[in-house]
Amino acid sequence: MAKQFEKKEITKKSKDISQWYNEIVLKAELADYGPARGTMVIRPYGYAIWEKIQSTFNQEIKKMGVENAYFPLFIPEKFLQKEKEHVEGFAPQLAVVTIGGGKKLEEKLVVRPTSETIMYSLFSKWISSWRDLPLKINQWCNIVRWELRTMLFMRTTEFLWQEGHTAHAAQKEAWDFALKILEKYQSLYRDLLALPFYSGKKSDKEKFAGADTTYAVELLMPDGKALQGATSHELGQNFAKVFDIQFQGEDGQNQYVWQTSWGLSTRSIGALIMAHGDDQGLILPPRVAPIKVAIIPILGKEDEAVLSLAEKVKELIEDKKSGQFGGRVEVWEISQKTFGWSVNDAELKGIPLVIPVGPQEVKEKKVTFKRRDGGEKTVSLESLAGEVEKTLMEMQNELLKKREAFLEENTREAKDYSEFKEIIKNKRGFVKAFWCEDPQCEEKIKEETKATTRLLPLKVKEEKGKCLYCGKEAVHRWLFAQAY
Repeated sequence: MAKQFEKKEITKKSKDISQWYNEIVLKAELADYGPARGTMVIRPYGYAIWEKIQSTFNQEIKKMGVENAYFPLFIPEKFLQKEKEHVEGFAPQLAVVTIGGGKKLEEKLVVRPTSETIMYSLFSKWISSWRDLPLKINQWCNIVRWELRTMLFMRTTEFLWQEGHTAHAAQKEAWDFALKILEKYQSLYRDLLALPFYSGKKSDKEKFAGADTTYAVELLMPDGKALQGATSHELGQNFAKVFDIQFQGEDGQNQYVWQTSWGLSTRSIGALIMAHGDDQGLILPPRVAPIKVAIIPILGKEDEAVLSLAEKVKELIEDKKSGQFGGRVEVWEISQKTFGWSVNDAELKGIPLVIPVGPQEVKEKKVTFKRRDGGEKTVSLESLAGEVEKTLMEMQNELLKKREAFLEENTREAKDYSEFKEIIKNKRGFVKAFWCEDPQCEEKIKEETKATTRLLPLKVKEEKGKCLYCGKEAVHRWLFAQAY
């Protein structure tokens, strides 16, 4: 049987954030290590968070006419060979099946690293006329990429994600759709996960292999490192030409479709854990928390009355029909566990509100709920439901504001390369700096500082400046950072 960790054993976040992170993931029962190298088991509590993300995003993309489907896990190797840039981008991470049914396969099969190639082979069969467009398909599935260094949720050999793929009759339609999807990712991080971000265009070197343009959402973690939260790609006609995805237009002429692809993975849960947690454990924003309120009975001589009140408190909160926080309300009547153990467990798991119920609450007909991020409030039973919803909203908003302040405080401008290196070495965070957009300068900066171009913010204005590395003319300030 696996060792049961005591809360007092948790490494302080300020002391060693990587060790703290791993301990929180394990002790809060979010995930565990799989038997095969680099794999991850997502436990029910962690999967419930993923389900919240799924349901929220599903609702939004379905409004845009996207339909869910499923495509095979195994991809013929020859499919990846068709798009040269695409296969070169993924080659180091591929897992390849060479034996099946006890026999060597005549054709090798690649375990899905992404699904452009297999999906587009089907798109070429399904699309023949302008009437078949736009085609908008998403799938929720697992992905395998052979990672050398892994970290639960952040980077594992196998992980879960959604990948959306669309085909359009016109380039502008595809371009607009890629940007609309980017907005959906922005909303998910801001409104559901209470995480602020920068969003914009990736450099040619950092863009998705095979895309014309890649847009991304970039987050900042407490250790000053950037984390790519989601991407949306405008693929142009690159894959359409390789897989012969043509349609007959209204004018009777055959032409290639314009495409997009876009994805969000379980890495989003890693960002959530790292950004909002503290030395005591998780802090979950109410909108994404699987359990929004834990009611913990203080048992003793008046058990029947205490348990009765606990159930009543639960009913009062659940009867709030106008509430927007969909997490469960639970009464934790665990006879084998002490009251103190239950309170600590709720704190470790990041449950937004905890309500102790004992003889005093029975007598006074009032309860006190404690916020996971600090503070408490005593209210009458009559006003309980409304106050709970109000407090959950306050907590959601305040967690976002706290992270927004952190992002702003840790975004700096560098006037020259010397200042850039000093910031990256001693402060980290995002650094705004002029860059001439020459890939050679980009590579040298990465070699010397381990910082990469993260993105060029959307709607950024052109300015006159000098490249921080080579001194040549530059017209944009890009965001740089060290990244996960």
